[in-house]
Formats: sequence, C-alpha cells, structure tokens
Amino acid sequence: MPYTTNFDLPPAVRRVLPEHAQDIYREAFNHAFATYGASPSGEERAHRIAWSAVKRSYAKVGGAWVARDNDDGPVTRD
Repeated sequence: MPYTTNFDLPPAVRRVLPEHAQDIYREAFNHAFATYGASPSGEERAHRIAWSAVKRSYAKVGGAWVARDNDDGPVTRD
C-alpha cells in the first residue's frame, strides 16, 4: 500500500532512518508500488527498491544511517 506521509511508514523504517532518508524511501516505495503492486510479490519488490534508493544517498555507519557526501563518495560524519 502506498504511504501518504513518513508517519505511515513501517515503524522499523521510521526508527532507523533520518527524516530525509524516510522521504526518499516513501517516494521510491510509492513509485515502485504503482509499477509493481499488482503482481503477487509487488509490495515486497517495492520495499527492496525503496531500500536501494535510500542506499544511494545514505550509508549505515555503526548503527546509524548517515548521508553520503555524494552518490559515490565517502560518508559524512556530523
């Protein structure tokens, strides 16, 4: 099912991702769900696509997701 706001995301996603990463996840999921949602594994596929989208801009460092400097560069540390 598509997500209207970040608050509608699964609790596990909201708990671990920063706000901007949640935006990326939600938008990627909704787009993928619109494309693949009718298939039997459509929702699962949409979640995988959403995580892939997040990983292009964020990386997990230790236990936290942090923004990358750029798409291919090192991870920033606050």
